Parts: sequence; C-alpha cells; structure tokens
Amino acid sequence: MLGVALLGTSRMAHVYGPKINAHNGLRLEVMFNPRESSSNAVADQYGGRAMTVLDDVLGDPAVDAVIIATPTNTHVDYIVRAAQAGKPIYCEKPLDQSLVRVDECLETLKEHRVPFMLGFNRRFDSDNAALAAAVRNGEIGRLTMLVSTSREPAPPPIEYVRNSGGYFVDATIHDIDLMCWIAGESPVQVIATGSCVHDPRICAEGDYDLPMTTLKMPSGLLVHINNSRSCAYGIDQRIEAFGDDGLLQTVNHCDENVLRWGATATEAKQPLKHFFLERYDMSFYNALGEFYSSVTEDRTPSATALDGRAALQVALACQNSAINGRAI
Repeated sequence: MLGVALLGTSRMAHVYGPKINAHNGLRLEVMFNPRESSSNAVADQYGGRAMTVLDDVLGDPAVDAVIIATPTNTHVDYIVRAAQAGKPIYCEKPLDQSLVRVDECLETLKEHRVPFMLGFNRRFDSDNAALAAAVRNGEIGRLTMLVSTSREPAPPPIEYVRNSGGYFVDATIHDIDLMCWIAGESPVQVIATGSCVHDPRICAEGDYDLPMTTLKMPSGLLVHINNSRSCAYGIDQRIEAFGDDGLLQTVNHCDENVLRWGATATEAKQPLKHFFLERYDMSFYNALGEFYSSVTEDRTPSATALDGRAALQVALACQNSAINGRAI
C-alpha cells in the first residue's frame, strides 16, 4: 500500500481524491494546499491529513508518493522538491509551458532517479488503448492516416484561458501525445492554423477556439487534429485510424448506447457525455493504476517526462505555425 500526498485542492483534486480512495493499492495520507481552509475542506471530503507546508509533507514518513494536481506554473517546482526528497511522482500535464523549465526538471529527475509518471490520461481510456493495440497488432496493415476529433461543449472561464498557455499547449497537447503514442513516431513537420469564432474574449487574449493541425510523420503517415472550444451536442471525442487493410474508429460515449427508431427519428441515441471529466472518468483511475504498478514493480511507466517534453515541443511548434502562417 502506497501512502499518497495529493498536492492541490482545486478541480483535479476532486478527480483524483475519489480515484485514490477507490484503488486498493493507494491510501490518501495528506491533502496539501498552502491555504489551510482549502486543505481542510478537501481533506474533510476525501480523507487524509490537511497540511499547508510542503517540506512537512515531503518529510512525512507516511508519504510514499506524491500526486501533483496544482496549477501548471507550480509543477516544475513541486517536481524538483519531491524528487530531491526521493518521492515517486505522478504529475498532471503539462510539465510546464516552457521547454527550458522542462529541461531543468528532466535534469533533476535524472539526477535523483525517482519514479515519475505524467498524467496523459487519454492513453488509459479503454477505447483509445484498444485502438492503439489494434494498430500495433497490424489489424489494418500499414497505418497511413490518423484523425483526432476533440471538441469541448463550451469555453472555459476567461481567467483559465488567460493562464493556459494557449489552446495548443493546454488542450491540443492531449491529441498530440495520443496520436504520437498510437503512431509510435514523432512529427517531422507541423502545419497549424486557428480561428476565434465562438467567444470574442478568447480572441482578445490572442488565443483560438477553433484550431486545426496537421502532423507529418517520418514514415509518411499524416495526422489531422481538429479542435473546438464549443460543441452544441456535448463532448465530441473520436479517433479514426486508416490503413492499407482497413479502418478503426472510436465512438462517442452516451449514458446508454441503445439505438431508437421511430416516426420522427432513426438511430436516435441519448445525448453525449457533456464534459471531459465524465467522458474520461475511468481513464484517471486507470492512469493511477499504471502509476502504482510502475512504482511497485520498479519499471518505467507508459507516460514519461520525456513524453511530456516531446508533446510540448510539438504543441509549441503548432503555436508557432499558427501565428506565423507557415509549416514548422
């Protein structure tokens, strides 16, 4: 049983708190936030001791590992301090918005050799994992095209957009990681563009709410990623893998998958899941399971800090391409 300190008490703490409690190999020991009222509130909800001083958390002998679910601008500092304390680390993506900061973090992880896993949770969604396995098993022969559709039901608060690092770094990075993971290769060329058609406040922040991206891989494989900050029918999350011998697709999730025929509609379904936390709920649990297994089995997890750096590098190239209107 690993005693876990959960760093952070905002939205993602409410994702990970229940998942830690549901896992029979993890025990929630500490809820950390520098603000006592925040740490107390979440500890009252999910258990564990509320703590406000990070050095005390990292020095606690009951804490075997840390899960970092704090704002992005704190990730590197917390990773470095946890690594120096010798604690295994699970961290929400991205590592940081700066490659320089990420490289500093990688040096610390290399020096202290602590287990580290990055929370690219979509790899651990059962549909995505099954599609990736089918590609690797050669079910559609040579893979020639990947298409990722990732549309959100509504824009986030403008304060979130302002501090997000931009859509490519904040959101498209998930698609980038997933596509590179499925393909087993990284792009040699990036072409990206974007519009702002849903929320003028996002445009005022210099960001996009309708980006599109094309990645060209060394093998010749082409990847298309289309994103939107607005989607009237729910959270639209689909992947299409096209190969010489066939096609693989993942489908959207509803509360139930019964099809209905009637006088006014055919093949009607219930509405789609509305938010990414609903659509990918189990993927967070599965990701924590991978973290637990990698620590207890002393092996490299399937989503590493180097994966995080690679995805950030591509996301920043997408940003550059969209701003400058050219291939990178």
